[in-house]
Amino acid sequence: MPERQIIDAMWDDSPVDVSKETSMIWSIANKLRGTYQSDKYKEVIIPMTIIRRFECALAATKDKVLALYDKNPNYPPKALCKAAGFQFYNTSRFTLGELCNDPDHLAPNFISYIEGFSSNVQEILLSEARGLDFGKQITKMDKNNRLLAVVKAFSELDLDPQTIDNVKMGYIFEDLIRRFSENAEAGDHYTGRDIIKLMVNILLSEGCDDIFDDGKIITILDQACGTGGMLSTGYNFIKRYNPTADVILFGQEINPESYAMCLAEMLIKGQKEENIRYQDTMKADCFPDYKMRFVLENPPFGQAWGGKDAAEGVEAAVKDEYAKGFDGRWGAGLPGTGDMQMLFLQSAVNKMDDQLGRCAIIENGSPLFTGGTASGESQIRRWLLENDLIEAIIALPTDLFYNTGIATYIWILSKNKRQERKGKVQLIDASKICHPLRKSLGNKRNEISPEDRRAITRLYADFKEGEEVRIFDNTEFIYREYAVMQPLQRRYEITAESINRMLQKGSLNSLYDEGKVLVLQAKQEKDELSAKEARQLAKFLQNQPLYQKIMDTLRANINDQTYPHPRYFMPVLTAALADVTTDKKLLEKIADGLSIMDKTAEIQKDKKGNTLYDKETKDTEIVKWGETIDDYMAREVLPFVPDAKAFFEEDLSKKKPVIKTGAEIPFTRYFYKYQQPEASEKLAQEFMDLEKSVNERIQKLFGK
Repeated sequence: MPERQIIDAMWDDSPVDVSKETSMIWSIANKLRGTYQSDKYKEVIIPMTIIRRFECALAATKDKVLALYDKNPNYPPKALCKAAGFQFYNTSRFTLGELCNDPDHLAPNFISYIEGFSSNVQEILLSEARGLDFGKQITKMDKNNRLLAVVKAFSELDLDPQTIDNVKMGYIFEDLIRRFSENAEAGDHYTGRDIIKLMVNILLSEGCDDIFDDGKIITILDQACGTGGMLSTGYNFIKRYNPTADVILFGQEINPESYAMCLAEMLIKGQKEENIRYQDTMKADCFPDYKMRFVLENPPFGQAWGGKDAAEGVEAAVKDEYAKGFDGRWGAGLPGTGDMQMLFLQSAVNKMDDQLGRCAIIENGSPLFTGGTASGESQIRRWLLENDLIEAIIALPTDLFYNTGIATYIWILSKNKRQERKGKVQLIDASKICHPLRKSLGNKRNEISPEDRRAITRLYADFKEGEEVRIFDNTEFIYREYAVMQPLQRRYEITAESINRMLQKGSLNSLYDEGKVLVLQAKQEKDELSAKEARQLAKFLQNQPLYQKIMDTLRANINDQTYPHPRYFMPVLTAALADVTTDKKLLEKIADGLSIMDKTAEIQKDKKGNTLYDKETKDTEIVKWGETIDDYMAREVLPFVPDAKAFFEEDLSKKKPVIKTGAEIPFTRYFYKYQQPEASEKLAQEFMDLEKSVNERIQKLFGK
């Protein structure tokens, strides 16, 4: 069989030097000192960079657009866009440079200049609802004598698309975002181009023969698109391989600065403005009628979708969508409210083309293993595995992101697995495949070089077991949760020890709970008691005399007699408490509390003669899907507890089903390598040598 040919991106991997441009932009930021705090510079720098980028792009066709507009102010916007050569235009006679010629009227002229842009650009720059609301900053700079210096400096900055292409401009935008985000939380980060190139390279290295067809329409979606780095990188890859392809980019972003930058670059690329939306993906899918050929995403880590830390309206929107089942985006389940990563995973699957869809999405370690068997996280993993959607999971090196050094993983999801991959999941440990940066950038100390990218892509595409690659059946990660219990054998007695055990178990807490009473009384003193708590306190206080009588009577009947079965003990207990209570259920609670497991006691059985099992001995055993419980018990349990029995307690028929089948992907366990510890004798000798060395140095320093 011939070796598979692996597509490798024709990336231009020569370093992109944006130091001149970014240095100039940051020197302009210094002009804002005093009027703005450093963390607010972005409110001016980002809009001004976008304005200058648009102005440079339109410079060559400006006279043509003005001529048409002067001839007919009602000239159709689409025709003006065609004349401008972009999806936007400007009908103002001003430029940033010309604005500086009339400093006395700079602020109103500047507003007039921005209002000369087409409506889509005005929305980016002036809208308060979904834009940068830059009008406020113009007024603020003008009031504080900063506007002229800033406008003049930007007018001298060359951001012409003919000299600063989309790739280089992307680096400039991303450097600005990085600097503005250095103090942001770890979950708020943007993705470096080295990581994006790896994602695109892997995603398109197989299952993508169709992208070379002439005139092929190819859709790419990023539901957390930031400044558009992933969209631009995917676009550039495909266009270099197939210049005839019609690559349509879709994105959603909630950060207004990132959204503005992304939309600006997409407009310059000729993409449609309606395909880049300022919208929280948790609240809405802006493209419900589209299925995407490719999905590329790096959603936020550890960002709440519910509870007090969630953004307004998000929890209600997520739950409404969940109520739709698989007609919505979260049919497989809801993860814990503190992290929305697995909602993005499900939404990505929902958006993938049903025949050819492929996705690369970055997650941290939590989606691999977080949550118990019945948790939303576990059931989402189970759904992904049972539907054969996970193609590969790739562990990346740490310290790749500017704001966090945590471990991250690329999930490759696919609806068009090649035959060898069907029913399989490939795990790749690429955590050591990287190169250190000569100079750290925030938390980013490592980068994925072109050689690293090729090596990781080769590991993925070869699909062969090795030191850095493990391949498993999907069922490897699906398990059943069994309850293992021992026969009910208990010793019953009334002793000081058994009474203390009963209290520790809380056998009488439903009758009277002294600790709870103290808490409720403290709340009562502060007038913080709810109506429900007030009723609970009243009930406890009402039951206190009965509780005290029970305790006094039990202590008065302390003796050394033991009983191997309730049938012997219950008559004794009933007689002892005859003057206190005749409540059968309460007596059974007391008896249970006074008992302790004893393997010499009689095995208790129900009325039909079936053995009863002791819930206090209950232990949970996790058994892989492909292994029988009998084999597992014979190997792991019965050699140590010969009379134990396993119970599978799943019941899906209830309104609230009991789920005991789950899934987890303990990635690091599969790549763990045991290291023999140093011999104790060697360590002892090293300690002695170290102590001797320290003593000798002290003697030299202070004398004998």
